[in-house]
Amino acid sequence: MRKKIFQGRVLSLNVYKTSIRGRKVTREVIEHPGAAAMLAIENGKVLLVKQHRFPHGFVLEIPAGTLKKGESPKKCAFRELKEETGYEAKKKLPLVKYYPSIGYNTEIIHCFVASGIKKISGLELDDDEIISVVKMDFKKVLKMVLSGKITDSKTICAVLTYSMKNKIYV
Repeated sequence: MRKKIFQGRVLSLNVYKTSIRGRKVTREVIEHPGAAAMLAIENGKVLLVKQHRFPHGFVLEIPAGTLKKGESPKKCAFRELKEETGYEAKKKLPLVKYYPSIGYNTEIIHCFVASGIKKISGLELDDDEIISVVKMDFKKVLKMVLSGKITDSKTICAVLTYSMKNKIYV
């Protein structure tokens, strides 16, 4: 049995009463359509966005956004890269996908890596987005992840996965 507690613009909260291995359990679950993110790298530089994330303030992260209904993760990642940075990518490959809060949230984040990036337009931000673009050396980004200066989970997962797959260490 499912009872909807809250319906927001991007997510909903439901309470499930079910049975697992014969035991009655209650679970509060945040329902989210998922998201996609793009680790865009060109000549050793990473394209990041400095975005205001209430209540945490400004955070450095890779471009990302919520999947629209019927939109593929790949299309979403390309769309968000263009909207948040004004860049387009020639090549993109799946990098990693993960559940940021698996115990109570259905959100899955699909991370891609892009190359052949080129500036094609200005930013196309939503009314509530406060973003600036930052280019930074990959090794510096990796050091910031390892030192705890970058705290965004999608950025951490993408940077560490890319680092391990490409044997880039600091």
